Amino acid sequence: MITIIIDCADAKGLIYKITGVIAHLQLNITANREFVEKEKNRFYMRTCVDGDIQIDVLEAALKNVLPEDHTLILHTGRLKRLVVMVTKEEHCLTELISRYYFGNLKADILAVVGNHNHLKNYTEKFSIPYHYISHEGKSREEHEKEILDCIQSYQPDYIVLAKYMRILSESFTNHFQNKMINIHHSFLPAFKGANPYRQAYERGVKIIGATAHFVNQDLDEGPIICQEVLSVDHSLSSQDMSSAGKDVEKMVLAKAIQLVVEDRVYVTDNKTIVF
Repeated sequence: MITIIIDCADAKGLIYKITGVIAHLQLNITANREFVEKEKNRFYMRTCVDGDIQIDVLEAALKNVLPEDHTLILHTGRLKRLVVMVTKEEHCLTELISRYYFGNLKADILAVVGNHNHLKNYTEKFSIPYHYISHEGKSREEHEKEILDCIQSYQPDYIVLAKYMRILSESFTNHFQNKMINIHHSFLPAFKGANPYRQAYERGVKIIGATAHFVNQDLDEGPIICQEVLSVDHSLSSQDMSSAGKDVEKMVLAKAIQLVVEDRVYVTDNKTIVF
């Protein structure tokens, strides 16, 4: 299977031209969605095709019918490669490993990297390498260099921050533009930064939530992939909210990863198109 992602200026007849190429090459469309952002006059399309075709032949044929100002991405069915970063909290990591172990995560978890060793024994029970890289006694630059060297040795497609509770520098995140997925324990853009459940409690909110997003240079402001909420009331303490929020966090992160590894998420500016 090949997944085709197209981003170009909108024009009449685009779907006809694109599907005409696919039909001419005797490929079968198994899934298709398109979207037009009228304010920017941009056309977005995700199409999955099956058939016997060289990917460079398909690419050349599609480029021939698309406007000059276009982005064309073709993905094969190869499983995406993930490296997960953690600190001490286990709930997001255990959810991901459970899905991976039972074949419900359509990706390969290559390794887990942690700045504490709390989750080492659990991770290694599933034959997943765990790299304990302590931050103690090191500058942020030294620590991040060690982590970067470790991650790059695996050549992953995506980095997953499964409750990694250290702020990463711009120089580090620049290595993984739109390739680093974070779970934030709040319904962004509300309650950014630390202690969002305390902030929510003090404001007397009636819903709490979690947000999965790509990491960029601005704290908790990267393109949002997906969000979920949970109703709460005045009877819950901030600790109660935090406990309830963990279930939302792990489900939102898992959902976001599944969308990303299935090539359903396309980043444009600081927002996402989710097919």
